[in-house]
Formats: sequence, C-alpha cells, structure tokens
Amino acid sequence: MIDFTMRQKEIMNILAKHEPITAEQIAEMLGVSKGTLRSDLAVLVMTGHIEAKPKVGYFLSNNFNQSNQQDVWKQTLVKDIQGVAVTVQGTTTVNDAVISLFLEDVGSLIVVDENNNLEGIVSRKDLLKVTLGNPQAASMPVQLVMTRQPKVYSIEPDESVYDAAKMMVYYEVDSLPVVKITDNSQVRKVIGRITKTNIVKALTDMGSEAQHKGES
Repeated sequence: MIDFTMRQKEIMNILAKHEPITAEQIAEMLGVSKGTLRSDLAVLVMTGHIEAKPKVGYFLSNNFNQSNQQDVWKQTLVKDIQGVAVTVQGTTTVNDAVISLFLEDVGSLIVVDENNNLEGIVSRKDLLKVTLGNPQAASMPVQLVMTRQPKVYSIEPDESVYDAAKMMVYYEVDSLPVVKITDNSQVRKVIGRITKTNIVKALTDMGSEAQHKGES
C-alpha cells in the first residue's frame, strides 16, 4: 500500500467536496502551481483513487477498485517506460554539470565511473548550495558534492512501475536510476532512468487508449 502524502490527502478531500474539478482549480485551492500537482495526481489516478476525463476534470473514482489498478501497474515494468540516463563522471566540474542540467532540462545528474557504474547523484539543489557565495566552486569536481552510491535509491528494469512509484513517493525523489546489478551486488551498471514524468506520460497514454476503446 502507498502511504499518501498530506497534499495527496488534501486533493482527495477537495474532490470529495468540489468534483469534478480541474488541475488548475485544485492548484489554486492549495496555493501551488499546476506543475507541482502533476505527480500527485498521477499517483492518485494510478492507484485508482481518482479518475480524470478530458474537458471535465478530476473526480473520485465511482468504481473504486484499487487492487485492479495496482495489478495493471505491477504488470507494467520499469524497462517498458524508462528513459535515457543523463550521466556525468565524478571528475566533471560543477560548472560543466550545471550546463548539462540546463541543456538536458533535468533536475539531477547520475554520476558514473568509466564503466558506467553508478557512483552517485548530484542534484540542482546540491549544485546551487555549493556555488552560492563560493567563486571557486565552478572548478570543483562533482564527486565532492554528490550523494554517494550507498545512499542513492535505484531500481532494476524488471521491477514494476508500481514499485518505482512507491519508492519515489516514500523517498520523496523525482527520479530513479535504472540499474543492472552484476554478480557483485555493490556494482550497479546504469542503463536508464525512470522519472515521475515517465510515469505521468505512461498513465496519460494508457488513459487515452482506454478512452478510445470505450468510444469505439
């Protein structure tokens, strides 16, 4: 079972009183941006607690069947929807890492060694903290500011999207490196990345497909 965040519980309370309601209206009531709510709404739809219809909005599920929804997402594997990993090496400078963040339009970079094995994660927040008021930071290697591998949450390609979503909610992260674990469990070769955006897109595509089937 997913333990929902306070904001996700607030969304369901709003829907109970005001359904159907658009994402823009929910965001206004909560005092946040529509983009901030995107992953929360995806989790609630994915677990079958709420439904969404184009030009109508979100509403509480009339035929709530959480187990069926979970079964669908447990059968969808990470490798089916994962994206390309955006990686840098530990020797990459903070300046070059910042440039990569903006060029690739991502919130974090996966740090790997020369064999593409996971070494750590460096986030936008990590780079911002080290550069503020520190003119020497630009030439520092990212390995000095990254979160190192033992503390990095990752997932394997044959695990379910449901498990990936649970990890992102529980650990409050926006993405997970997808890794292949060799005989040595400490070595994790990076083969991709799964993000909340990947999950939202898959959810949207699945919803559109189901709608077309219903209309045909």
